[in-house]
Amino acid sequence: MKKSSQQDALDIPTPVHRLDNQTSGILLIAKTKTAQIELGKQFTNQTIQKKYYAISIGKVTKNQNITLSIDGKFAETSFEIVKVVKSLKFNALTCLKISPKTGRTHQIRIHLASIGHPILGDKLYGNKETLHKGKGLFLCASEIQFSHPKTSKIIHLKINIPHKFKSVFIRERRRWKTYNN
Repeated sequence: MKKSSQQDALDIPTPVHRLDNQTSGILLIAKTKTAQIELGKQFTNQTIQKKYYAISIGKVTKNQNITLSIDGKFAETSFEIVKVVKSLKFNALTCLKISPKTGRTHQIRIHLASIGHPILGDKLYGNKETLHKGKGLFLCASEIQFSHPKTSKIIHLKINIPHKFKSVFIRERRRWKTYNN
């Protein structure tokens, strides 16, 4: 990544927030001190909106809003069901679109595990049964909306979910049909 030509350019472009280890997706990088400070304020004030996709284990039956404190701090996550597929190994897998209202460490992972639906591939909050052939964690930061630190224009970034999400659903559906007919 190229260094900014602005007077307050950072020596090294710096992440403004974090993604959990093994979470894929959008990460905001500041190239100037001004951007770093302004975007940091937006995260602190919780005005930045993020959306994630995850594949959770089991059949989630309804859209939910979870409020469960993490390390003594308020944490809130809402999600909606995108798709459910039957699975030989897990009985079912559910693709969820998730909106964290707060930004606690491992928040989405903790909240989904707390309702009995850990994320596929989650070694920390799932168990050895939740691992899937070394494919990693099925959690992706897919959308982010923020106010541009210089122009104040609303910026909305969105990426497609990783191919491995689609692949696991196709494979599980095919296996279910093959062995349950």
